[in-house]
Amino acid sequence: MSTRLGIVGLPNAGKSTLFNALTAAHAAVAPYPFTTTDQNVGVAEVEDPRLSALASCLSPQRVIPTTLECVDIAGLVKGAHEGEGLGNQFLSHILGVDALLHVVRCFEDAKISHPMGDVDPVRDVEVVNTELMLKDLEVVGRRKEKEQKSAKGQDKQAIQFLEHLERWRAALSSGTPIRNLQLDPEVHPRAHGVELLSGKPVLYAANVGEGPSESQAVRIEPLRALAAREGAELIVCCAKLEAELVELDPEDRAAMMRELGVAESALPQVIRRGYALLRLVTFFTTASKILQAWTVRQGTKAPRAAGAVHTDFERNFIRAEVIPVEALLRCGSEANARAQGLLRLEGKEYVVQDGDVIHFRVGP
Repeated sequence: MSTRLGIVGLPNAGKSTLFNALTAAHAAVAPYPFTTTDQNVGVAEVEDPRLSALASCLSPQRVIPTTLECVDIAGLVKGAHEGEGLGNQFLSHILGVDALLHVVRCFEDAKISHPMGDVDPVRDVEVVNTELMLKDLEVVGRRKEKEQKSAKGQDKQAIQFLEHLERWRAALSSGTPIRNLQLDPEVHPRAHGVELLSGKPVLYAANVGEGPSESQAVRIEPLRALAAREGAELIVCCAKLEAELVELDPEDRAAMMRELGVAESALPQVIRRGYALLRLVTFFTTASKILQAWTVRQGTKAPRAAGAVHTDFERNFIRAEVIPVEALLRCGSEANARAQGLLRLEGKEYVVQDGDVIHFRVGP
C-alpha cells in the first residue's frame, strides 16, 4: 500500500527544505525561493526500533523498513481556487494525497520574501484553508446541480445525498473545513465518491529559525491555539536545521543535537504523528531471510494485509501465523516461539495489529 503525505503551505514557508530533510532527495528539490513549480515526490524511510530489535534477534540477510511517500506540492497563493499562481495545478496535486503536512512560516529572514509581505502564521493558515474550502464549494455546488435533477424524479438516494451535500456546503460557507465536522465514515464525502480537499486530515508544522527568539515564540502560541481548536497536532521544527542534521553521519548528528540541546529531531515526530494521523499500523514478515516492515490501515484484515506483500497472496490466502513482536523478542528466535506454542493461527477475519510478525500461508 502506498500512503502519501502532501506537504503544503504558502511559498517560502520551508516546505521544500523539510521535504529535503524527510526524504534526503536533494537533487529533486528546488534550490531557490519560489522555484518549486511542480510536485516533487520522495520516500521517507520509517525508523522503527522494533525492526532494529528484530534484526538483532533474528540476524536476517536483509532488512527492509516501511516507507511513507512524501509529496512537496507547489506553494499556494491567495486566489488559487480561481487559478492564481499555479492555482488548479496545486489543488489537483492535493487531491492525490492521503493527509496534509501544513508547513507554516514562523521565522523572519530579510533574504527570503514572504508572499503576503510579513510573517503572520495564523493568517497564512487561514489563506490556505480558505483556498481549499472555496475549491470544495465549487465541487459541492456542481454535484448539487447534478443530484437535483435526479431528486426531481423522487430518487430517494439522490434526495438523501442532497441533504449531505447541503450540510457540507453550509459548513464550508461558514468557514469550517470538512475535516472539522468529525463525520462518521458512512456520511463522509469519501463514502459518496466526493473528494474534498478540506476533508483531508492535517498536521501543522511551525517552521522556526535556528536560534531562539521572542518574536517566534509569540507567533507560535496563536498557531498552537488554532491547531487545538481544530483538534489537530502541531510540531515545532527548524527545517533548515533538520536538513543540515540529515547530512551528518549518526555520531556527528547526535553530537550536534546534544550541543544544541535538541532531544529529538523533528523528522521522527513528523513520521510518527503522520502515521497516527493516517491511522496506520505496521506488521513484519521474515520470509526468505528477509525481515521487512509493512504498513496497512487500522482495521485491515489478514487477507488484505497479505495482498500488500504480494497481490496473489490475498487471492490465495489460507491463514496467517501470528506472534506479537514483543513475544518473539522475549523468545529470542522463531523456533523457540514455536516450541512454546506462542504462534497463533488466524483466519480471514483476523484484524492485523500493530507490531504483528506474520507468516502468510497461501495456496497455489
